[in-house]
Amino acid sequence: MPAPATPPVTTRNAVVFLAVLAGGATLYWMQGILTPLALALFLAVMIDSFARVLTTRVPGFPTRAAMPTAMVLSVLLFGVAFWVVIANGRGFFDQLKDYTPRLNEIIARVAHIAGIKVAPTIGGLVNELNPQRFIGQAAASFGNFASSAVLVLIYLGFIIASRKGFGRKIVALFPQHAERERNLKMFQRIRDGVEQYLWIQTVTGLMIAASAFVVMMLLRLDNAFFWAFLIFLAAYIPILGGAIGCFLPPLFALVQFPQSFWPAIILFAALQTIFFVVGNVIYPRMQGESLNMDPTVVLLSLALWGALWGVPGMFLSTPLTVAAMVILAQFDGSRWIAILLSEDGDPQGERAATAATRSTPRKK
Repeated sequence: MPAPATPPVTTRNAVVFLAVLAGGATLYWMQGILTPLALALFLAVMIDSFARVLTTRVPGFPTRAAMPTAMVLSVLLFGVAFWVVIANGRGFFDQLKDYTPRLNEIIARVAHIAGIKVAPTIGGLVNELNPQRFIGQAAASFGNFASSAVLVLIYLGFIIASRKGFGRKIVALFPQHAERERNLKMFQRIRDGVEQYLWIQTVTGLMIAASAFVVMMLLRLDNAFFWAFLIFLAAYIPILGGAIGCFLPPLFALVQFPQSFWPAIILFAALQTIFFVVGNVIYPRMQGESLNMDPTVVLLSLALWGALWGVPGMFLSTPLTVAAMVILAQFDGSRWIAILLSEDGDPQGERAATAATRSTPRKK
């Protein structure tokens, strides 16, 4: 029998394009189910990476104790982060009461510069906003956050409990050795991408937060540690997180130093310089060398996943795009998309692997 005819390239690309649109619509429609699952998978990869670091970097660390230790340490880290936010946030909101007269003074000065005869006050602005209508929405958002957090923890528990059977499932799914090795390499590439994302965001976030803390301490800004910690957390949202986090401290510098605009101006210039250097010099080099993703794709994926899944999508945008790039590279009809997403046109890392193999000296 004659071999079936290969569909034209145009038809094949059109089918891929329609499949991408259908997949995006499905992701948006099922975000309530898929978002907690994606976050749980992300946390599971993070804990598994933590466990492997313990076994490889700590001499003599028992393999069986690595996963429980990683889970306990991860819970402690999240608990410490939550405690820092609550403990410092309480004092921060207590100080807001003392800032009200200063805010009124700043508003009056700005209104005078703008030519407004009667300057508004904080109390008047609050009454205009009518915050009571937002109480119900805030309560609903908090309830959704709490339920989503519980669902993420449930998913995480089941994922960690079922990880032992993953190897047997891979053998059953791919009985051919070559096919199994190829798919295992794909899973490893996705896992390495998530780990590199965590490493890059943590290192660059620490750079921005530590530098911002030094500048805020030199200017004697109140709650400098609290602001630096919030900047570090915001840095886990690629590109936008650090920029947004660096805008808030100068605004409160205006309140703390109402007699002069210079502390706020100096703080704003210093924070934006720090973010520009880290975000445009250090971050792209680290990401390009490790994740093999084009910087423009990082920005577009941030907008796309943010539109589909909101803040969780923005947080997971880079690892999700890495996973999509690796999966799309496995098929002839979608490999061109993976090539466009990659930094060097090699989404599967075959060139790097070949170069590493050639550079390794052979044993005689």
